[in-house]
Amino acid sequence: MLVRAWLALGAAAPVALAAELPLRRAWTVDGVAREGLVFVPAAAREKATPVVFGFHGHGGNMRQAARSFSYHTLWPEAVVVYLQGLNTPGRLSDPEGKKPGWQHAAGDHGDRDLKFFDAVLADLRRELKVDDKRVYATGHSNGGAFTYLLWATRGDTFAAMAPSGASFRFVGDLKPKPALHVAGEADPLVKFAWQKLTIAAILKLNECGPGQAWTPSGQWHDSNVGAPVVVWTHPGGHEFPAAARPAIVKFFQSQARP
Repeated sequence: MLVRAWLALGAAAPVALAAELPLRRAWTVDGVAREGLVFVPAAAREKATPVVFGFHGHGGNMRQAARSFSYHTLWPEAVVVYLQGLNTPGRLSDPEGKKPGWQHAAGDHGDRDLKFFDAVLADLRRELKVDDKRVYATGHSNGGAFTYLLWATRGDTFAAMAPSGASFRFVGDLKPKPALHVAGEADPLVKFAWQKLTIAAILKLNECGPGQAWTPSGQWHDSNVGAPVVVWTHPGGHEFPAAARPAIVKFFQSQARP
């Protein structure tokens, strides 16, 4: 009943506490109804708490993201937010925009998704003790590209980023930031060669040295500017690998803003 009441309001309602699973929540941004699933640990009103945003890929949804990412189970001490995209033309598929996704560049669709992110984070800060030194974003495919866009446009907000199955054309808009990039070596959609170009640009941006083994699939690159990069590759295609989940959480837990 409480979740239905939130939806009926059409605007943000107080965050539920001690939820075992992410609970559905609604906002109105520029007159448009938006929604997401939010997991809030019981201690989030009492002590500074990290926040993780997870973004589904094109054609996905918040429920699928909660299942496939499941960061709320791997890091139950963190606030975890899975937001829902709106129908969006895809760059590599769905040109008519019949499936949900995220804006591709700053200014697209009136910056509807950047404004959505801003509204959600502002609500969390009002209602909970958000640890502003430990806010993170991750996403797969179009959600990974949106993670890069958040880095480019809201970079000072985040401690670290973890895009997956994505490339980014605007690396010149980024400032050094700890990052973990997940890539499938046989990705038929976002070609591995494209992702390698993005990864190489990030390694250069962050002034990183040679990689060293960190996890079985992850290479850790130390940074001269305090922004390490993990390149996490797998032999599969465009799917999000379950084995990447604990690596992303481990990386996030190791990074905080000064």
